[in-house]
Amino acid sequence: MTPITALRARPALAFAGLTLLGSAALAASAQIALPMWPVPATMQTLVVLLLGALGGSRLGVAAVLAYLAEGALGLPVFASGAAGPVALMGPTGGFLLGFLPMAWLAGFARGGLARQAGVLTAAHLVVFIPGVLWLSRFTGLEGALLAGVLPFIPGTLVKTGLALATLRVLRRA
Repeated sequence: MTPITALRARPALAFAGLTLLGSAALAASAQIALPMWPVPATMQTLVVLLLGALGGSRLGVAAVLAYLAEGALGLPVFASGAAGPVALMGPTGGFLLGFLPMAWLAGFARGGLARQAGVLTAAHLVVFIPGVLWLSRFTGLEGALLAGVLPFIPGTLVKTGLALATLRVLRRA
């Protein structure tokens, strides 16, 4: 029996393997970072969009949960190798937790181009809600909007476009 055949015969094993692969991709994307304060710009949101859109809501959320658990347990998976509960309680904690609804919503990126674009855009924007609310504890609401949203608008547009293009190409293949 080949490894692929074995995974098809055991869907739970395949799901677990894809979940770990997704969390590894998320951890790798966290290390591609522009050091900004208090929230670094990373490639994580692109990966979260793709996890949800390609794997579905269930797999996307499972991969994000695995990633968050790995980081909380002390594995250096967060941006710049940060780890532990302290990292989750810091200024980026709301954005990290915001990956959960983001991945879930991205799982609905099906249908035509307009629907996929709309869902991926909404999914990308939803991460800012818990992110800004949490960050405002450290910077105030105005500071959170200025430091946690405004500098990220161009990257949000580019990464959402990349996710849409990737999704369209892979679904055709």
